[in-house]
Amino acid sequence: MKLKNQKTGLFFGSFNPIHQGHMMLANYLVEFAGLRSVWFVISPHNPFKKKDSLLDDHHRYQLVQEAIGDDPRFFASTIEFDMPKPSYTIDTLTHLSERYPDKEFVLLCGADILPTFHKWKNYGQILDNYKMLVYNRPGGFENPYEEHPAVETIEAPQFDISSSFIRKSISKGKDVRFFLPGNVYNYIREMHFYE
Repeated sequence: MKLKNQKTGLFFGSFNPIHQGHMMLANYLVEFAGLRSVWFVISPHNPFKKKDSLLDDHHRYQLVQEAIGDDPRFFASTIEFDMPKPSYTIDTLTHLSERYPDKEFVLLCGADILPTFHKWKNYGQILDNYKMLVYNRPGGFENPYEEHPAVETIEAPQFDISSSFIRKSISKGKDVRFFLPGNVYNYIREMHFYE
């Protein structure tokens, strides 16, 4: 059996758009939480939900690529684009583990998901087979899994920036350049996204 030596954090999100808060958190988790890398797993548009201001999958992928640049610690994953919709975390984890058997995948999530985590598809299977790294979120949340051996809580710095705030600000003509990685800001401006 091959020894797993590549602890890889999976950061799921729509990244609509990816912003400095996402990047600072990913940077922190690699440098201070023992991860070798962080993969940004871009959620596809759910066909059962209203699209609203969600950019097409390939544009959000491009924004993540722009944010990452050539930093080898980060990777943009489109794995869920080709999976059945809606996509479930357990299916993605299983798929990735089969495709990359040398990697130890760690689920990264904010404390705000914990109160409803028991409603996730096969949540027990996630806890049995994967580690979860939980970072604190503004507002303070109870952690019912505090004693669970698969769940580790980390006191990461909190960045209260949201993609929805950025989208609304751009739609109002506000300059949000310092909330976004430079290349992401330039790409959004060039494409006139969220205006």
